[in-house]
Amino acid sequence: MITGAASGIGRATAIATAARGGQVFLTDIAERGLEEVAAQIRESSGGAVSYVKALDISDYEAVLAMAEEIHVAHGSLDIVMNIAGVSAWGSVDKLEHRHWQRMVDINLMGPIHVIECFVPAMMEADRGGHIVNVSSAAGLLALPWHAAYSASKFGLRGVSEVLRFDLRRNDIHVSLVCPGAVATPLVDTVEIAGVNRDDPRVQKLVRRFESRAVSPESVADSILAGIEKNRYMVFTSRDIQIGYWFQRKFAWPYELVMRIANDQLTAVGRRASWQDS
Repeated sequence: MITGAASGIGRATAIATAARGGQVFLTDIAERGLEEVAAQIRESSGGAVSYVKALDISDYEAVLAMAEEIHVAHGSLDIVMNIAGVSAWGSVDKLEHRHWQRMVDINLMGPIHVIECFVPAMMEADRGGHIVNVSSAAGLLALPWHAAYSASKFGLRGVSEVLRFDLRRNDIHVSLVCPGAVATPLVDTVEIAGVNRDDPRVQKLVRRFESRAVSPESVADSILAGIEKNRYMVFTSRDIQIGYWFQRKFAWPYELVMRIANDQLTAVGRRASWQDS
């Protein structure tokens, strides 16, 4: 099962999984993109696309109905990948309630719905298995303006950490994927609350982000390698791995770096606000 399969990391992972002989079950809220990736898999690799359904993973009843359809027709699954996600950034005075709510509904409750509906059947089947939860560098580090996004991604990290041990006796492994910059459509669509994205200073930051971004295909390879090697923490770029190590080994220098980064971004945000544009 792969959520968020219509674009970005989800799409690349679906294609890579099918190319390796995986029988894939795909979902995403974007119906057209979902149909396109399913057709691409069938035409290019002859992969087994066993199920395709467009739905919103924040809708528990929809996820439950999907799980029931799959379990009746195919039985329990072996691997479940929670990849679907959205992002919004901004300082706490600019973020609106809808930003916080959307982050939690999709990035945290969405994976929880999938886990609720698919993992008990995996446990009952007693064949083992693997759960992949895509968190973020923002689920490890105190990135500026990421409070709402981090709330959801740190939450998913907590769920993963507990399930890692809870499901060990069932031989169900858990991988927590922590991407940094990835060249996906999310880069162009992420909402920055209260900031004019067309401001040259903001565009400069976006270009800097894109210059460090890895491809979705590279992330997909990291995810599949993590499954094959039963890795819990899966890093998709070296910078995030180093940053996480630095945070744990050098608490005070880490705090200083985060303060400086926050001050710099806040200065850009003040000059690029909608009010000043």
